[in-house]
Formats: sequence, structure tokens, C-alpha cells
Amino acid sequence: MRKLILGLLLVVLIGGLALVTGYADPLVRWQVKAALVDSGIGEKRAECMAGRMVDRLTVMQLWKLREGMAARDGEPKGGYGLGELIKRLRRVEDGETVAVLTTSAGLCAIGLG
Repeated sequence: MRKLILGLLLVVLIGGLALVTGYADPLVRWQVKAALVDSGIGEKRAECMAGRMVDRLTVMQLWKLREGMAARDGEPKGGYGLGELIKRLRRVEDGETVAVLTTSAGLCAIGLG
């Protein structure tokens, strides 16, 4: 629990510093891209999707998306099918976030992102 609190404080401190210095958007974009790549999406597509998602979602929505999509006990970490994807998207409980994620994935996949 202590590590979680320290981690959250560090995120808030870094986020605050990034906002003051003007580096918030690139930092968030980099984190979103890294999370997408970790989930199995290719570098180029992840870059495209991260740009669209950061432009359209709040930091809180991105955080909730990350938490909802994270593997829980007994779930595969990556390489899962459509059923697992739908289950995880339901956990996000934010229609706008899910819509931005799915449209970004589709548009970037066909090169329109």
C-alpha cells in the first residue's frame, strides 16, 4: 500500500512539473504509446493511436482506460481474443473512451489516423 501511495505521489509530482514546463502532452503521449505497444500493438500504429487518444481524452480517462484494460488475476497479459478484449473494455465504463480507442484503432489501421 505504501508503494502505491508513493507511486501516485510521484506521478502527481511529475505530472505537475510537466504541466508547468509544458511537457505534459509529449509525456502522456509517450506513456500511452508505451502501454499500447506493451499490449501488442505495433510501434507505428501505437504512435498514431496515442496521438489521437491524447488529443481527444483527458488524463483521467486515459488512466481509467489503462486500469480497465490491465490484466487481472487469471487473465492473459497479452495476445488475447475478441471476447477478452470486450470483457476488458466493459470494465472501463466510459463510452467516450471506448469510442475513441476503437475509432483510433480502426483509422490508424487503414492509414487515416
